Formats: sequence, structure tokens, C-alpha cells
Amino acid sequence: MKTASAKKPSKTATPSAFDKATYQRWFKDMMLMRRFEEKCGQLYTMQKFGGFCHLYIGQEAVLAGMITAIRPTDRIITGYRDHCHPLVLGESPKRVMAELYGKLTGTSKGKGGSMHYFDKGRNLFGGHGIVGGQIGLGAGIAFADKYRGEDHATLCMFGDGAARQGILHETFNMAMTWKLPVIFIIENNNYAMGTSVERTSNVHDLSRLGESYDMPGVVVNGMSCEAVHEAIASACEHVRSGQGPILLDIRTYRYKGHSMSDPQKYRTKEEVEEYKKQDPIEQVRDVLLKNKWATEAELEAIDEAIKKEVEESVKFAEESPMATAEEIYNDVYFEKDYPFIKD
Repeated sequence: MKTASAKKPSKTATPSAFDKATYQRWFKDMMLMRRFEEKCGQLYTMQKFGGFCHLYIGQEAVLAGMITAIRPTDRIITGYRDHCHPLVLGESPKRVMAELYGKLTGTSKGKGGSMHYFDKGRNLFGGHGIVGGQIGLGAGIAFADKYRGEDHATLCMFGDGAARQGILHETFNMAMTWKLPVIFIIENNNYAMGTSVERTSNVHDLSRLGESYDMPGVVVNGMSCEAVHEAIASACEHVRSGQGPILLDIRTYRYKGHSMSDPQKYRTKEEVEEYKKQDPIEQVRDVLLKNKWATEAELEAIDEAIKKEVEESVKFAEESPMATAEEIYNDVYFEKDYPFIKD
């Protein structure tokens, strides 16, 4: 395992390291994430759902590479840029869209919405609106698994802005002291709400943030599914072996603003276009074509099928029932554990 002194992004694995099925899955997963988020952006501007809306466009390789490296029983917790996590975990786009609409057919019956998406059946523990709040919670989930003797890894994901919160240091100290099976993942898209990493700290290499706790850190090319897969697979082996947590500085990039209300005056259009040259979807498309694992027509057909699936999710959400006022009191307590609660 590399140490926290790593400076350069990890190299992208050679295409021969992964098979046809893996690249096909990456392409489908990333196309679904991209098309779903594009539609969300359109719907939000039409005021189809409320609250805030944070799109994942550009960062798809992080989740695509992650899902092929973990077990179905591993735990995931993240911040409020969370629409794509349930999609890559296998949740129906219909239920995800319904949740954003605040409908009863959503995974949390519309209570979570865009920023607080939960999917207990798929071990997705949010979606958290408090910046950095999930860092401590992620360690708590890992503590529970270790306490019960269960062999799971917890992937605790947060942004470079959240990495500046004080809870990170308290959590890192306890997680290393107790050797918790948690992978701390910084989805480092270089900007918090609108402030670059270079302007927020003297330390620009975020993989070094765990050094004072003797936590190993690795820099990862977050625009490469191959690099993300290899880094997370290695990190899972590390935490399952009882060595404690590890920090991944996954360097990615969001093409859109921090949220839909972001004018993006802190960066140039040229910078965004430069990053788009590394687009992870196009990289995977090229591998599929060069290896003759798919034709242009086949990839176009996949894209069209996904667009149709997303449109069907919108129809489902719009036709689903809204929650009634009484629904706010449901699912607050689990009465089997709290018999003293009366109607």
C-alpha cells in the first residue's frame, strides 16, 4: 500500500487488466448517471422539484470504478451530491426520480429528496446535507461492523470542501486508534462551493491529511474507471485485513456548478473544456471500440435505451402520489424496539 507521501495521481491500468463485461458495465453505468443528471438539471430549472440540486456530471468514473471493486454488503455514505449513488448500486431510476420529486414511491417516500437520499436495502446510508457530517457517521458505521464482527468495508465519501471541517480530524484520530474498517474517500473536484483547493489550505495534496494520525493516503486519477477500481479494491483489502482506515484523494472534476444556482465565476470555460478531454465515458467508449467489444451502433443503442429509461422515470415520478400531511409521522420510530410509543 502506498504511503501518504504520494504526490502524483495513480496510473491508469492498461485496458487488458479488465475484461469486456467490466467495460460494458462501466459504459452503461456512466451513461445512466450522465443522462439522469442531465434530465435532473432540466427538471430543476422547470421547478419540477424543490430544495437544492447538486449534479454529478463529470465525476461518473468514481462511482463506476467503485461499484466493480466492492462487495454488495459494503456500506456507503456520502454528501448531498448523491443522485447517482443509488443508480450505480442498482436502484430503479423510477424510484430515484420519485424521491427527488418528493413522492411516496421514492425510496424514502419522498422524505429525503435531492440532498438526503437513503437506500437501506442497498447499504446506502445517505446523502447528508451537513457539510462533512457524514465523516463521523461513516466511522460510526464501521465501528458497528467491527463491534459485531462483520466483514464489511465502509466507504465514506466527501468533497474537498468538507475535508476542511474539524470533524475530519476527530474522526481520523478515533478511526486510526480503533483500526476501523473505513475507507475515507475525498471526491476532490478541486472546488468547494466556489473556492479552489489552493485557496483553502497550504496543503494541496489532500492525501496527506491523515499523516499526523499515521493514516496511509493515496492519490487516485478520478477520471479513470481503471484507476479508481484498482485503488478502491486495494483499499478494501487493506481495511479488511485489520490495518485500519485509509484515505483516498480521488481527483475528479465536475462539469457543472456546485449547485444549480452556481454562476461558476471562479473558473474559466477553457478550464472546463480542458477537463472534458479526459471525459471518463469517452475513455471507456474508446476501449470498447478499439477492442471491437462494441460497435458505434451498439453503443448508440445503449444510449438511446438509457434515455428512454430516464424519460420513463420522469413519467413515473410525475404520476406518483404526493405524501399527505400525516405521512410526516410515519417511519420516525421503529415500534418493535420502542414498545412504549403509543398511537
